[in-house]
Amino acid sequence: MTDAVRHHHSRGLGMTSSRVRVALLDELRRQGIRDERVLEAMNKVPRHEFVEEALKSEAYKNRALPIGYAQTISQPYTVALMTEAVLGGGSPRRVLEVGTGSGYQTAVLSHLVETVFTVERIRALTETARVRLAGLGHRNVHFGYADGTLGWSPYAPYDGIVVTAGGDEVPTALIDQLAPGGRLVIPVGPAGAQMLRVVERGAKGRVEREIGAVTFVPLLSGKA
Repeated sequence: MTDAVRHHHSRGLGMTSSRVRVALLDELRRQGIRDERVLEAMNKVPRHEFVEEALKSEAYKNRALPIGYAQTISQPYTVALMTEAVLGGGSPRRVLEVGTGSGYQTAVLSHLVETVFTVERIRALTETARVRLAGLGHRNVHFGYADGTLGWSPYAPYDGIVVTAGGDEVPTALIDQLAPGGRLVIPVGPAGAQMLRVVERGAKGRVEREIGAVTFVPLLSGKA
């Protein structure tokens, strides 16, 4: 590919992504996302940078896409919903993400909270995400290669925790690493019947509510 053709291709992608990003934000608003901070962060993050070359034209469609290793980059609506839920209308300073994956959710959170801590059990994914986010200028993210079901205790407690994989129950370690008043957002339930659950650690104990049906890859222990 010549430099002239390459330049034209990049410019064309930018123009297209600008138009389709606006359409995506409009769709997210119609689906009920209300926090304009979340929508602004979604607009800032170039989702096409988080998918393979062959899928870049699909990047701003409101659906999950494969990223290899039997993992996916979440549907934009799901990312927005989980982000809105963990913010809870406030501004948590320290948020833990369990399941770095492509780093897309990480990048969105990075625009909204002071510090993001993110753990991933698949080494290749965490290394790729670290390089990708550094290249995009994100400087407030700490990456860990670890078993996410155990959280990341050295940096606990967290004002918020977002889990991007689903299991049959909420790991106790994650509840224990929530700060008082903290909020955990996690898919819970068997495959095909997961619900997104918000768990708040209040003065009088845990308060839980469900905010919608979701589909996530399984939450697995160990490292790969």
